[in-house]
Amino acid sequence: MIKKRVVIYAKDIQIITGRSQRYSNSMLTKIRKYFQKEAHQYVTLDEFSEFSGIPIHKIEQFIS
Repeated sequence: MIKKRVVIYAKDIQIITGRSQRYSNSMLTKIRKYFQKEAHQYVTLDEFSEFSGIPIHKIEQFIS
């Protein structure tokens, strides 16, 4: 059984977008606000995909 992550972290966003850690943290904050999540809640790959407009299959190439 292959396990895949469901959650995206700032470091992942950094790798995918090529932007800084600060930008990645800011983006996670914007995504949480967009989806009306609290600060302690995780952001999923699907939510990141919808917010950023990057297809999920391309995001999954960067996530191990």
